[in-house]
Amino acid sequence: MALEIRQVQKLAQQLVMTPQLQQAIKLLQLSRIELEEMISQELQENPALEEAPVQEAENREEVHEEGRDEVPEPPIEPVLNRELSTADKIGTLDWQEYMDTHTNSIHGSLTAEADREEGEGPPSWENTLTKTTSLEDHLVWQLRLSRLSEHEEGIGLYIIGNLDPNGYLALSFEELCQATGASPEDAERVLKQIQFFDPVGVAARDLKECLLIQLENLKLNGSLAARLVAGHLGQLETRRYEKLARELSVSIEEIIAASQLIASLEPKPARGFDQEEVRTIIPDVSVEKIGDEYVVFLNEEGVPRLRVSSLYRRMAGQEGKEQEEARQYLQEKVRAATWLIKSIQQRQQTLYRVTQCIFKFQHDFLEHGVTQLKPMVLRDVAESIGMHESTVSRATANKYVHTPQGRFELKCFCQSGLKSGSHEDVASDSVKEKIRSIISTEDPRKPHSDQQIAGFLGQELIDIARCIVAKYREAMGILPSSRRRQFYLRK
Repeated sequence: MALEIRQVQKLAQQLVMTPQLQQAIKLLQLSRIELEEMISQELQENPALEEAPVQEAENREEVHEEGRDEVPEPPIEPVLNRELSTADKIGTLDWQEYMDTHTNSIHGSLTAEADREEGEGPPSWENTLTKTTSLEDHLVWQLRLSRLSEHEEGIGLYIIGNLDPNGYLALSFEELCQATGASPEDAERVLKQIQFFDPVGVAARDLKECLLIQLENLKLNGSLAARLVAGHLGQLETRRYEKLARELSVSIEEIIAASQLIASLEPKPARGFDQEEVRTIIPDVSVEKIGDEYVVFLNEEGVPRLRVSSLYRRMAGQEGKEQEEARQYLQEKVRAATWLIKSIQQRQQTLYRVTQCIFKFQHDFLEHGVTQLKPMVLRDVAESIGMHESTVSRATANKYVHTPQGRFELKCFCQSGLKSGSHEDVASDSVKEKIRSIISTEDPRKPHSDQQIAGFLGQELIDIARCIVAKYREAMGILPSSRRRQFYLRK
């Protein structure tokens, strides 16, 4: 049978994601900070998009003040077609008027800047920027103040540039000598000097060396604490004080005092020089109790109120063949601005509906806290509001809500649960809170094992295995019972 190429017509249905739908999906899964950054970028790139004046935004808020449970809707300008309304067809634009307006706006901004230079008004944004000192900068500053030769300073810079996030030296001593071409004596001398920089213990090669350097800085070289660090860290971690007292021929009280001194040292010298910027979480939604009901409010503070520029709408409505190319460009920008405003409005409406549905089920949480959190999955929310599960997942991703019980990520309310004897599921976060409560009230001398904690939960009709207790305990950063035990409490 010979092979041949044929053209065949076939009728089929296919789901195609339009650019507008892709934009709406992208906006829905953005966090609040990402949304603000995206809007700021669009304001710079799209001339037809502008931020509504503050007075106009306040007037819209007053209109919605009577029905605060409703979602505020930004003004939506109609999408431009080639056949515009009669009001938009005003003829050729007066370009001289446009240039005068543009010039005045520039002059106004320059005048405002001049007023700020004269001391009137708040300082410019650039003048308020600050930079935190990094560990590397702090160490280099101390290195420059040290009396080192050029070769030794180069060794020091190489050491400082090869520290891990905890402040430890990230390469071996042999690699340091090979990379810098230094003799072992020179490299050891420079390394020792850097290890006594502030913070003391930086550039250590392991935890033992880091603690010994700090003890040496305290003039405790041959002390009991130094002996414990040098040869008995493992036994000290498991709090085997009696055995340590016998091996070192000292009293238990001396072992306890030395262990408390070691506990006061810093195992991670770079802890105070975190490179990550701490950013305050601003909730996207808030839930407030008004009377006997809980009401959901969208937090739109900081998010610019957008509108389509009336000037560019008029420019897009000009007639004449000579302005055809400019008119097509402006109409495209106006359409993009309109779709962006609609997509933001749809994002806010979806977020509002999802949050309202979640706390309709989580009423007991709002009243009593995490222990009354009920298990629910994304499918439950999607079926309740008539949306797809993936839409609900995007709406809850990277979003935060402020409630009377504190600030939580919206995603944490959609979680699986455990079976209980009362035939009601219990949320995993609720079980974690119960485990934390049991451990917080235990006797430090005889901490509860994971099996005992599972037994206590069983008394509350929560069927849970020991391995699940261990999993939840580790997720909360709680040590096992053998490492929580305190034989001798500090008085």
